[in-house]
Amino acid sequence: MIDFKRIAKESKLYNFHSHSPYCDGHAPIEDFIKEAIKMGFTHYGVSPHSPIPFFSPCNMAKEKVGDYLAEMNRLKAQYGQQIRIFTSMEIDYLDDWGPSIPYFQDMPLDYRIGSVHFIPSFVSDEYVDIDGDFDNFKKKMERYFHNDIERVIRSFYKQSTDMVEKGGFDIIGHFDKIGHNGSLFQPGIDHEPWYNKLATDLFEAIMDNGLIIEINTKKWITDQRMFPHQQYFKLLKKYDVPVLINSDSHFPDLINSGRLEAMQMLQQA
Repeated sequence: MIDFKRIAKESKLYNFHSHSPYCDGHAPIEDFIKEAIKMGFTHYGVSPHSPIPFFSPCNMAKEKVGDYLAEMNRLKAQYGQQIRIFTSMEIDYLDDWGPSIPYFQDMPLDYRIGSVHFIPSFVSDEYVDIDGDFDNFKKKMERYFHNDIERVIRSFYKQSTDMVEKGGFDIIGHFDKIGHNGSLFQPGIDHEPWYNKLATDLFEAIMDNGLIIEINTKKWITDQRMFPHQQYFKLLKKYDVPVLINSDSHFPDLINSGRLEAMQMLQQA
């Protein structure tokens, strides 16, 4: 078991959430690692979006898993004296598919991130990605969800809570990310009492299950928003929850994007 809490105390230059061309990353894994070394990082984890039971352009194909694991072993051997490298996946939860199933538990990963990007459609048996850009989100709201944003948000939090209770992972990824598209669809919805209760209830479930919360800084530069939202940082400090600050980088030059700002916000909290 990786001692993430010790790493976060000893080093500011780490990142355990990043992507690659095996999913929707935009540069070879080696480029990310070279950039991390150049920037002085001490620890770097690669976490492509996991395979799922249907096609998604953002997720790794199942037949590519062996290639990914072999490449990570090669990179560890090549660069392991300069930086500690970790093999991971960001595993999607889809009710009967997720981090806890034997397929992922038997995979030789150093750690696992559990995330919700898909929720069930309200009009069909499909799972729909609600994590993309807002223009696509708006179209999906009409096509798959009757424009019922409150029901979409509640569905996201139910999926997240179910994933936490089933376990099988170490870090929960961007746990209130639905608040971003939700707030663009209906401004202020992510500050309403019922929304805050959903987020707080999930927060308590995460604590009860001994998980690590990531502060995901991916949207800081463009939208000045962290996941979880900055409004929850005081809870993180109050309960002394283990926290990792990850950039969710899809480009090598964004490995450290927003991370220093998140550290400052935590200190201010």
